[in-house]
Amino acid sequence: MIDPAAVPGLPCDAEGPVFREPWEAQAFAMALALHARGLFTWTEWAATLAAEIKRAQAAGDPDTGETYYRHWLKALERLVTEKGVTDEKSLARYYNAWGHAADRTPHGAPIELRADDFE
Repeated sequence: MIDPAAVPGLPCDAEGPVFREPWEAQAFAMALALHARGLFTWTEWAATLAAEIKRAQAAGDPDTGETYYRHWLKALERLVTEKGVTDEKSLARYYNAWGHAADRTPHGAPIELRADDFE
């Protein structure tokens, strides 16, 4: 098990990691799982995340903490493409499919992907 305190920049309170949305916790869990599988080191992760934050700040991100996990997700996307796990075209395909599925899903219901979401 990886100690969340060892992950650079993780927002925490007295009880542990803090997530504003469920997807943030899922992105965090994906990073831990990919690290545990040896896809990247924490040094690689920290450098990639820092580069994504710096890129966003240069583009005008106010760095209030509200976009932290968007940078986290971009860092994950960058690492999985750099390591050959997937490519940008596949990421875009799934991004669009999730958008289609979310658009048709009533608020509060689980989002489920269907084959026609990829068309």
